Amino acid sequence: MPGDTTGGAIKVVLTSPRVAPGILTHAAWQAFTGADAIGAADLRPDVQALVGSGLVVTQVEGGVAEHWAWLSDAAASGRQVAWLVGDDGEPGLLRVVADQVSREPRPPYDVEILHGSYDVPGARLIDLVRVMDRLRRNCPWDQEQTHESLAKYLLEETYETLEAIDTGDRVHLREELGDLLLQVAFHSRIAEEHPDEDYSIDDVAGDIVEKLIRRHPHVFGDETNKDLAAVEANWETIKAAEKQRTSVLEGIPLTLPALALADKVLSRASRVLPESAEVVTAGTGDHEKVGAELLGLVQRARSSGVDPEQALRDAVRTLAERIRTAEQS
Repeated sequence: MPGDTTGGAIKVVLTSPRVAPGILTHAAWQAFTGADAIGAADLRPDVQALVGSGLVVTQVEGGVAEHWAWLSDAAASGRQVAWLVGDDGEPGLLRVVADQVSREPRPPYDVEILHGSYDVPGARLIDLVRVMDRLRRNCPWDQEQTHESLAKYLLEETYETLEAIDTGDRVHLREELGDLLLQVAFHSRIAEEHPDEDYSIDDVAGDIVEKLIRRHPHVFGDETNKDLAAVEANWETIKAAEKQRTSVLEGIPLTLPALALADKVLSRASRVLPESAEVVTAGTGDHEKVGAELLGLVQRARSSGVDPEQALRDAVRTLAERIRTAEQS
């Protein structure tokens, strides 16, 4: 905002708490190195980074009124002043500055808000970790939770996410993905407190990153064959070498819903049984016959490239819509 003739100026540099202290834009560093005085409300890590670089930062006591008085008095006297503020703090000061930028008549000094740093993709995950840590330390309910007590919520959120996918409601899906992400963050935070085998969400993220890179040599390595079938075969080969399992059935959770369990077992069975092999022999009772027929349907779905779980869910949803229509007529 152009001012009059005092030569004074206020530059408020807005930084992200999700970026490492000291990583600032060129414009931000110019504002600080060219300032006659630098102020801040407290000695946060990003402020300490400025001090560590050799700059002098004045910690201004008080609230918004005192902070703005320090800035405006200095600028009115012809000084160039800069102020460092995080985007998670001092919203009152930012409002005052924004009002000064737009008000008439304009003050006899320049007022400018600069972005000193920008979030990178995934930066808000840092906020989630910080919030989860605070909840674990200060919320009585969150403090009492364990991996076991949260298990039911993990299952519920998974099914609610699947429902959002089925309905095609993108807003609902965004919300449910957040709830599911919370479960990962919560379990990881609890894991930090284990006396002997502790790990953090950084360890969890690091493990999956390493696994993804290791299992995608056609992306991150020297493997040049990107044919889909070759990629899938290579994935299974790498996975088998990692797991060192003695049976193709190892690692299948028997608590899976029966349809998903059948699909998974049939997938593994194809590695050791001939494609034409009869996967089950029906017994004499109705129970055995129905079980064999259901398993046969899953096998047929797999042969046709159909996800049996999703196919049945879609069919049930269609039936539910017919029932609701009949009830309304």
